[in-house]
Amino acid sequence: MFNIDSIANKFRLSYFIFALLLCGAFVSIFLYAESRIEQDLVKARLLQQLDLSQEKYGDQPIYTADPGIKIYRYDAAPANLQALATDTVKETAVTIHKGDSQTRTNLHLFAYQQGDQAYILTYLEDNEIVMKNYPVLAIFEHLEDIFADTLRVAVVLSLLIAAIFSQLSAKQIIKPLLDLKQAVETDHKNLTELTHLPSEVGVLARAIDEKNHKLEQYLKREQLFTGDVSHELRTPLTIIMGASEVLASQLAADSHLNEFTNRISNTAKETSEIITALLLLSRAPEKLDAPQTYINSIAVAEVQRLNYLLRYKTVTCQVIAEQEYSAYVRPELLKMALGNLIKNAFQYTDDGEVIVTIDDQKITVTDTGLGIPEVMMPLLYERFERLTHDYQDEGTGTTLSPEHDINHKVEGSGLGLSIVQRIMSHMGWQLTHQANSSGGSTFSIHYK
Repeated sequence: MFNIDSIANKFRLSYFIFALLLCGAFVSIFLYAESRIEQDLVKARLLQQLDLSQEKYGDQPIYTADPGIKIYRYDAAPANLQALATDTVKETAVTIHKGDSQTRTNLHLFAYQQGDQAYILTYLEDNEIVMKNYPVLAIFEHLEDIFADTLRVAVVLSLLIAAIFSQLSAKQIIKPLLDLKQAVETDHKNLTELTHLPSEVGVLARAIDEKNHKLEQYLKREQLFTGDVSHELRTPLTIIMGASEVLASQLAADSHLNEFTNRISNTAKETSEIITALLLLSRAPEKLDAPQTYINSIAVAEVQRLNYLLRYKTVTCQVIAEQEYSAYVRPELLKMALGNLIKNAFQYTDDGEVIVTIDDQKITVTDTGLGIPEVMMPLLYERFERLTHDYQDEGTGTTLSPEHDINHKVEGSGLGLSIVQRIMSHMGWQLTHQANSSGGSTFSIHYK
């Protein structure tokens, strides 16, 4: 199929249109020249016959000269000729009756002013008459047919040559772009060779090479940063976990401080897992291994881990699954995504329930909490975006009511949903949101 958006096809089309316009210009010039020459030949012949007829017959209202030529004094001419005639030779189609047959031919006519007298001179075109009485015009009409046939052949050949030449030229013009495309797709191995070209392709290759160099430097700095952060943070986290274990071993079994040592140890472990997940996100998706991970156990573990958020709330939570479901994904990433959704549901629900439902297509987290106002929907997955009392309803322009001001209740940075969305994109999964009719929100992770 012909694709007009292709540069090569645009080039071919422009060549073909140019050839058409050029052929059209030549045809127009030929037709104009042919018409003017024929008019001048007819006019010269008729004026010659007028002079000969006046010399031979004197002043007459109508002269019948050579076959096919009739000259009228203007006042003696038929009304239809008077209406048509001007000082320019005109050509009109007429029907000639010969016995029982009819013949269509052309009648040439024009008006001529000779002193005080006006004439209408007519010439009925007929090949036999022309050949016998006006060989010059006959030769012209013969040459006209030859030129017309030649012009038709020239137009066809011109379009054919234009098509062939545009095809060959397009390949040569597009070749540097294809070389550039191949160089970019092969990790820029041959890009350096193209940067020395003086053409526009060379300019583009140099721009791409410079951009690639900047991106490489940026990626290198980010890789060094993530590696350094991972190394530098793991050491103090290990120390914290070790210290919490030592502290817990020195406390009595019924000591109220055990809760805090467990919290310290669990938080340090969670932070270590978060660092691991963030490092996985910094790697290319195709370079990540995806082991078979059981979803049910991760969902249950995350509910238990975050259950402390519901200690002072009348909120129940349950995980619903008909069987054990699994997906091929890094468990750290799934845990981080699902944990953020469950944490948000626990934080923003003061009473009611939170339900985590798992089936063979999706993981759904449904809550009966505050819900998300319509004004926040365009910013749902933006980083650092959180609902505050400064947001206004778009319909009325009024400030949202205090019950929607949730920053005074919930701590956070507004990164949770942004991170979940990033994990979904990284794994090729999909995250959707739906407002519940009875209040609250439903977030669904559609997995493969």
